[in-house]
Amino acid sequence: MLATTFSFRSRLTIAIHDTFMVACAWLLAFWFRFDLNVIPLDIFNSALHYLPYIILSQSIIFWYFGLYKGVWRFSSLPDLIRIFKAVFFGVCFIAGSLFLYNRLAFMPRSVLPLYCSFLLLFLSIPRLFYRYYKDWVRHESEAKRTLIIGAGAAGEMLARDLIQDEGGLLLPIAFIDDDKRKKGRSIRGVQVLFGTHLVAKYVTKYNIDIILIAIPSASDVEMRQIVEACEGTQIPFKTLPSVKELLSNTVNKGNLRDVAIEDILGRDPVNLDWEKVQTSLSGKRILITGGGGSIGSELCRQLARVAPESLIIYDRSEFNLYQINAALLREFPNLKLHAILGDVVDRVALQEMVQNLQPEVIFHAAAYKHVPLLENQILAAVNNNLVGTKNIAEIALAEKVERFVLISTDKAVNPSNIMGATKRAAEILCQNLHTLSKHTSFITVRFGNVLDSAGSVVPLFREQIKAGGPVTVTHENVTRYFMTIPEACRLIMQAEAVGTGGEIYVLDMGKPIKISYLAEQMIQLSGLSVGSDIKIEYIGLRAGEKLHEELFHEQEQLVGTGFEKLFLAKARHYEQDVWERQMTNLLAACDTRAAEAILEQLKQLVPEFSMADA
Repeated sequence: MLATTFSFRSRLTIAIHDTFMVACAWLLAFWFRFDLNVIPLDIFNSALHYLPYIILSQSIIFWYFGLYKGVWRFSSLPDLIRIFKAVFFGVCFIAGSLFLYNRLAFMPRSVLPLYCSFLLLFLSIPRLFYRYYKDWVRHESEAKRTLIIGAGAAGEMLARDLIQDEGGLLLPIAFIDDDKRKKGRSIRGVQVLFGTHLVAKYVTKYNIDIILIAIPSASDVEMRQIVEACEGTQIPFKTLPSVKELLSNTVNKGNLRDVAIEDILGRDPVNLDWEKVQTSLSGKRILITGGGGSIGSELCRQLARVAPESLIIYDRSEFNLYQINAALLREFPNLKLHAILGDVVDRVALQEMVQNLQPEVIFHAAAYKHVPLLENQILAAVNNNLVGTKNIAEIALAEKVERFVLISTDKAVNPSNIMGATKRAAEILCQNLHTLSKHTSFITVRFGNVLDSAGSVVPLFREQIKAGGPVTVTHENVTRYFMTIPEACRLIMQAEAVGTGGEIYVLDMGKPIKISYLAEQMIQLSGLSVGSDIKIEYIGLRAGEKLHEELFHEQEQLVGTGFEKLFLAKARHYEQDVWERQMTNLLAACDTRAAEAILEQLKQLVPEFSMADA
């Protein structure tokens, strides 16, 4: 309580201070008028006589101009302007009132300008000094010395928030930027250094405790270089989210988070033609099979934003369905939602659902996708990935659904495993059905690995690191293409909006990433060292795995679509009658449940399918 009373956040304390300063300025003005010599007794007595009136008048004017509303900790230019107005108006009022009372007979005329000048200094300097003390002297002794990478708008806003944070734990010491024009400049009183590649040098020179990366617009390549430079310093570092994550212009310390693997592997976002997507999907009844999965659930969230007439989620997992249903009800309370438990292999249940709810657009995301697991379970893979696709696609054709979007994978290109072969067969199925359809457009979207999806390498590595290692990588040279879940869903929605039917859309996935590099970065981003803390073990390629994935077949010529990073793969032609006969043979083999017979028929169905050596 006592500390609060005498704090400069207390109005009483501020009022006492200002009153004392008024008295000092008033008497000092008389002393300076007489050249710091003894003030004549009659004039000194008159100055003391009128002092209570000066204090009372000035205090009322200070209150009127709001000098007691400001917090000294955040004194700034507007506060100084308020002080100037209050002092100037106060001097004018005092001069005018005393002139009317006694013609200022007791006062030399130079006293008032001196009083005005002294009072301005006495009110302003303590406030600014207090802010300096709180911002730098006291703050510097208590806070962590902070280096901010990026001297742009985000860096400036972050520095301002840290400086103004009373009791804050982070003190900006310097900026680093690669823009030579900013070298040597000062932002918010903080100097700008040049060269992000010199981070380690600056950390040592300025005794830095923590690094903050404030470049939301950084590309994955730039972010990778910055992170690698920060890792070499052996001190903690955090980052602001990317531009696509910062939905407002507000940047503050609350936005800071640990650098995630998505920050250095995530690519520039796909620029979604939102107007075309809304035109295509708004007001539609939309069905998502596998809507509780990694891709399906994010697709549900993004589709909910286009204001569909209704959203139908079909999934075999009760828990996944419950989770996405609860999340959508919470985020979109006005959305008409149908959450239905069911399996795409159950054709009767599918048909009843489609006939009852009459979807106009279907996104088919339901599939088994774990490559090694499916190598020895070919019947389950064919049933779910191919027969399930056949069921929902043929029902869509029969019920005259407007558009059917198959979500496929890069593993369908020259497949070397059961999973890829079944997805390629599903692609061919949809292409053939499109040639038979007059009402339904069948569209395929193909992309690579999705970061942090269920069963993918990122959560696996995360668990292995948490357990203390080792992190297992199949081969030191194995590479994969990566994209984020939201990016994958934007691609799917864009392809649906621009597709006319029969197409296979492929995303420009950029450069493939070595899985060993991914493992090293995840270990280092966890604050650990590769080798000494967590070891990486190379266990050899698993059944069905390729060393390098492909995005399109050599006979599939890629052409532009007019949309950035979205390409169209020229589909290959398959004889309809031959393919239908092969499909019939495959289904007959499934009835026998004989793995060898099913595998033989799958190879007939997908000629480019060649089993990889484990």
